[in-house]
Amino acid sequence: MRGGRAMRSDIEIAQSVAPENIMTIAKRAGIDEKYVEQYGNDKAKIDLSLLGESKNENGKLVLVTAITPTPAGEGKTTTTIGLADGLKKIGKNVVAALREPSLGPVFGIKGGAAGGGYAQVIPMEDINLHFTGDFHAIGAANNLLAAMLDNHIYQGNSLNIDPRRITWKRCVDMNDRQLRFITDGLGGRVNGVPREDGYDITVASEIMAVLCLSSSITDLKERLARIIVGYTYDNEPVTAGDLKAQGAMCALLKNALKPNLVQTLEGTPAFVHGGPFANIAHGCNSVIATKMALKCGDYAVTEAGFGADLGAEKFLDIKCRFANLKPDAVVLVATVRALKMHGGLAKTELADENLDALKKGIPNLLRHVSNIKNVYKLPLVVAVNRFPTDTDSEINFIIDECKKLGVNTVLSTVWADGGNGGIELANEVVRLCEEKNDFTFCYEDNLPLAEKIEAVVKKVYGGNGVVFTKPAQKQLTRLEELGFAKCPVCIAKTQYSFSDNPALLGAPDGFEVTVRNVKISAGAGFVVALTGDIMTMPGLPKVPAANKIDVSADGEISGLF
Repeated sequence: MRGGRAMRSDIEIAQSVAPENIMTIAKRAGIDEKYVEQYGNDKAKIDLSLLGESKNENGKLVLVTAITPTPAGEGKTTTTIGLADGLKKIGKNVVAALREPSLGPVFGIKGGAAGGGYAQVIPMEDINLHFTGDFHAIGAANNLLAAMLDNHIYQGNSLNIDPRRITWKRCVDMNDRQLRFITDGLGGRVNGVPREDGYDITVASEIMAVLCLSSSITDLKERLARIIVGYTYDNEPVTAGDLKAQGAMCALLKNALKPNLVQTLEGTPAFVHGGPFANIAHGCNSVIATKMALKCGDYAVTEAGFGADLGAEKFLDIKCRFANLKPDAVVLVATVRALKMHGGLAKTELADENLDALKKGIPNLLRHVSNIKNVYKLPLVVAVNRFPTDTDSEINFIIDECKKLGVNTVLSTVWADGGNGGIELANEVVRLCEEKNDFTFCYEDNLPLAEKIEAVVKKVYGGNGVVFTKPAQKQLTRLEELGFAKCPVCIAKTQYSFSDNPALLGAPDGFEVTVRNVKISAGAGFVVALTGDIMTMPGLPKVPAANKIDVSADGEISGLF
């Protein structure tokens, strides 16, 4: 039992709640029916013209992030949803803005990404499956560009593209390691020009980043045109615009650019739109969805993927920079269980009180707190997602340690209690939003690319510096020659550690981060630095989540988280 209710699976809880009609939810968010494009009774897309025509002042922007993730779980999305419901409980006009989950993780390691327990967005099954078709549109646009590129080479290659220097990959929304490296165009001349190729998972596609960072259809088309797909024999970049692909790609993405409106279990409006992974991309929902939430609510609650060293850093240094956003408050989610894992305990040893392990693991939380407070200069609260096995001594220890940094800690029980379990957190967030802040980026635009990467490693990760491989050094030099020196950097790094080594838990120091490859995402507008052994196409685990998913004769899904 948690919160006095029997333990049920997330999907059982979600299926037990009858959703309100989406037109009711739209009205609650102050959205006129003329902007609503219904997808059934419980989800809708919202026309982009709302942003330009709304006379509302922007609400307060609240970012939810977390400590470095562990297999014990943190509950970041759950807290985001529960906080939104908590704000609604205390009479605030609030709208959530969440990331859209990928099909890949659904059938891979986990079952869903729509919150958990009594803090979920619904329809949970749709959100975790095909939803409104956004991911299909992103994959289609990505693969159209790939097809047009290879067709151009096959048809005579007037752009002088070097097939050995093609950087654009195909994509599919599934964890499929078999597709990481392939050879295509085999079987004779009519089947294309043979070359080495490969697939990324759809969320790792630059198209996803472009969609999430675009502010309008015009901006989307311009960004698509700037995408670099490869280089000529003379080492000059070739773009999607050179291939005249941007118009058709934009047509495929036209509806996908419109944010999706759904609801929480308690009827709070929520935009679920865009979902790049924060370990390989910038890890935030779309700029348009966030801005729409700000127009529709007095409070807009959003999230960024993985720990604050990844999602929050990229939200603040990339998304806020591009979209001219300024957060009013930050919520940093932690669990006693996860901190004890950072202190060296195995997952099977977390149920018993262990203050020694907690003391060893809490530096992870404190570094994230310090980063938000001292690097980015934002007010924050620590939300401890409480489990029944957590003891008062453990909780009090966290509270005392955070107080030393001038930060309050609030207990959250939204998993078990929904919005009621988020009221205390909601009140603290409202208080923080009234404080003035001096939001500052981690680095300035005019720094060389290498120094921007070093700034993140030293200031945010707590490392000593960066080692650039010779290929990475050459790539940096070439990118600056091509005019990309002022771009922000997007560091692809393991989510399990501040370092590039997933085995270094807690708050390691004295380490260096190795950058093995650097590439430009010209459409997105940032430079990607790949570290460690990070991959853009995951693989399935030994026992995929798919093994537990089923559908009954009447069409009811089970096993989806």
